[in-house]
Amino acid sequence: MTTILAFDTASSHASCALLHEGEPIGELLTEPRALLDAVSRLTRAAGLKLDALVVGTGPGSFTSIRIGLATARGLGFGLGIPAAAALSLHCFAGGRPVIDAKRGEVFSEGPTLSAPEQLEVAGQRLVGDGALRYRALFEAAGAEVPPDEHPDHLPRAARLLAHAGPYGEAEALEPRYLRLPDARLPR
Repeated sequence: MTTILAFDTASSHASCALLHEGEPIGELLTEPRALLDAVSRLTRAAGLKLDALVVGTGPGSFTSIRIGLATARGLGFGLGIPAAAALSLHCFAGGRPVIDAKRGEVFSEGPTLSAPEQLEVAGQRLVGDGALRYRALFEAAGAEVPPDEHPDHLPRAARLLAHAGPYGEAEALEPRYLRLPDARLPR
């Protein structure tokens, strides 16, 4: 029997899901900074032993991705279980994922980082917090953006399982930032 904890923190909402034999048995959405609390509530309620982890490694917010990776590394080491990585964009279904990258940019398939007006979106359905933030621009370019409250705009960590890379030590997981962090070391 295999029980996998999947989670992602790359967008404005964090998602964690518990899967048993490949089927979701619980899922919670929260803020990235509250991930550990959500993981604790989800795993305690299920009462199952974890066999592996799947974590979204970006692209997304630098700090949020670090939260997800630190959590994966801590759990992987502490529980002695393997982990696998998946692109955070795979948390979204129902359209082309567009994550708000801040600073007037978005992350999308590829993965790519670009100004929203540079995306070719005509005739496409866009989902995610970036699609919501730049709705007017995208709709003017011929894209469809579902209503704000539509569930396709929320990440679902259970979807990462189908896109997970090989399992290994959580310490070996690498982030997908697509740009340098804002913080710089002094010269």
